[in-house]
Amino acid sequence: MKSHLLSAVSAGCAFLLLCGNGVAQGVAVSDEVDQSIERGLAYLAETQFENGAFPQNHGDGGAISALAGMAWLAKGYTPGSGKYGENINRSIDYILSIANPENGFLGDREPGNGKMYCHSICTLFLSEVSGMVNTERQAKIDAILPLSVKVLLDAQNVRKNERDKGGWRYQRNSGDSDMSCTGWALMALRSARLNGGRVPAEAIERAVEYVRRQHNVGEGSFVYQLGGESYAVTLTGAGILCLELCGRHNDPYSRRAVNYLMRAYPELLRQNNRSYGMYYTAQGLFQLGGEGWKVFEDWMYRTWIPRQRENGSWVEEENSAPYNTSLLVLAFTVPYRQLPIYQRDETVDED
Repeated sequence: MKSHLLSAVSAGCAFLLLCGNGVAQGVAVSDEVDQSIERGLAYLAETQFENGAFPQNHGDGGAISALAGMAWLAKGYTPGSGKYGENINRSIDYILSIANPENGFLGDREPGNGKMYCHSICTLFLSEVSGMVNTERQAKIDAILPLSVKVLLDAQNVRKNERDKGGWRYQRNSGDSDMSCTGWALMALRSARLNGGRVPAEAIERAVEYVRRQHNVGEGSFVYQLGGESYAVTLTGAGILCLELCGRHNDPYSRRAVNYLMRAYPELLRQNNRSYGMYYTAQGLFQLGGEGWKVFEDWMYRTWIPRQRENGSWVEEENSAPYNTSLLVLAFTVPYRQLPIYQRDETVDED
């Protein structure tokens, strides 16, 4: 993974030369933030089962193994070596073990509405880690990942009405779509395409157009489903992230969304699924940079580091500390720019 020299992240940040653990060289973060991230990663490692699954809600479904794996990668740790190399390998092996070998579906262990979430998140992780693993694991990923991508493409191609076409929902055969499921599925496809996978550009474009249709022009937000304002605070960052990662840089929709978030981001503390909202808001605002990211970053660290428990976890309303901790570490680590899917335009924030 490439290292990048960041411009100053915020006033008062110390410039750290991090080495010896696989992390990026020359990343501007504060000692307090770095230590908080490391406590979170240590909690995930201590909590992970030997088989790669996790305790608590949805811990055996695969998605939390994938999110934790991406959290370790996001700090620069790599599979099979260093402090968390074996933990990343366990996450990979567990997800491969629950894959349906006939069709590549990765959501069979998730009940009800979690199936496509799980499948998309696991597909994203396998795509991101592909090329970093040993020959044996790479062969297994190469066998499953194209099938997993096809699941997403087939689900997108289910006949839907004008409102819902181009997106994804809870099941492979769902006839409608929502912004939340679509965000994960689109990131998985975008990652696979960047990695050389057979993902038609047209599939990405159709998903982007679905995302744009979830934008409330008057408010500036992105919503769960067109025609309502539900989950606008938690999902507006997802809209920005999807547009930015798919080449719609500085899209007017994203600019309006930044203005909305500058008014609304303190409400994240009072939302259901707030750690999920923190993940998307941090990722989205970081992509655009500028004053919006600086303001939010300062608030994020000041607000959420004190909420971290002594054991390194965050426990929010979702009733799964590994899930909350993985998402908040992914929010905290955006300045490291280690995961390929989250790379941003290098001219952002240049004078």
